[in-house]
Amino acid sequence: MSDLGSEELEEEGENDLGEYEGERNEAGERHGHGKARLPNGDTYEGSYEFGKRHGQGIYKFKNGARYIGEYVKNKKHGQGTFIYPDGSRYEGEWADDLRHGHGVYYYINNDTYTGEWFAHQRHGQGTYFYAETGSKYVGTWVNGQQEGMAELIHLNHRYQGKFLNKNPVGPGKYVFDIGCEQHGEYRLTDTERGEEEEEEEALVTVIPKWKATKITELAFWTPTLPEELMPTDRPGQEETPGAEGIGEVGEEAQGLMEGSEGDMEMRAADEDAYGLKDESRDNGRDEFRSDGDLGNTNFEEETRQSDIQD
Repeated sequence: MSDLGSEELEEEGENDLGEYEGERNEAGERHGHGKARLPNGDTYEGSYEFGKRHGQGIYKFKNGARYIGEYVKNKKHGQGTFIYPDGSRYEGEWADDLRHGHGVYYYINNDTYTGEWFAHQRHGQGTYFYAETGSKYVGTWVNGQQEGMAELIHLNHRYQGKFLNKNPVGPGKYVFDIGCEQHGEYRLTDTERGEEEEEEEALVTVIPKWKATKITELAFWTPTLPEELMPTDRPGQEETPGAEGIGEVGEEAQGLMEGSEGDMEMRAADEDAYGLKDESRDNGRDEFRSDGDLGNTNFEEETRQSDIQD
């Protein structure tokens, strides 16, 4: 993903054996539009100013890479597209020969990153799309790494929390499309904590493990109002035993929710299935009670008719 540095060579040095065809100023410097072949075989066609590439131009490397965009005093600066030898490309802003500002990087595996860049690295707010899985990371980056508050969005659920060195850390929650949330925390085990204390390099290989704590109803989040400050009571709405039941189920399921997020999804689906079974049993009991009431009514009617005849 690094740029090639051959275009940093001075085009008109003492040992320059390249070629130039184009406009010059009164001092004999390349000035205006021109075409040049550098000693290393690279070529440039575009604008010059006082002997340096300045303005819009196309720089082609002999290995197949090329840059199409703006230059300022021989350096990529402004809007430009760099196509790398492996087929990946960057489209966006440049500053002082580096990816800097807002841009999109298209990787050879069809992944994409769209967001902010600083000194050639992903830095600031950005979205990374994983083409193989359809997932995407939406959040902050620091020196090329996923770090800070972010949301990892999958096809049927998402994780919201903090990331460090590409891994989720600390408190967070999984939000499932079926309408529930699993709250918990990514933390190190006791053994991993010991390795961390003994050797700092262990931080690179340690992967935090998810510890679920509870399951709740889906809570809508707004950027202006923190989740913990959202009003819980609404006009005309009374607290029902059903809501308490959900909290109790979440606590009872705590031990069952310590697996992977895939397991959580399966368990959440099972809970829906169980709910349908319970509803069917309730309907069956209602039908049974209705039949029983009808039978009692017929029996009482027959008894009254018998008394009249007597």
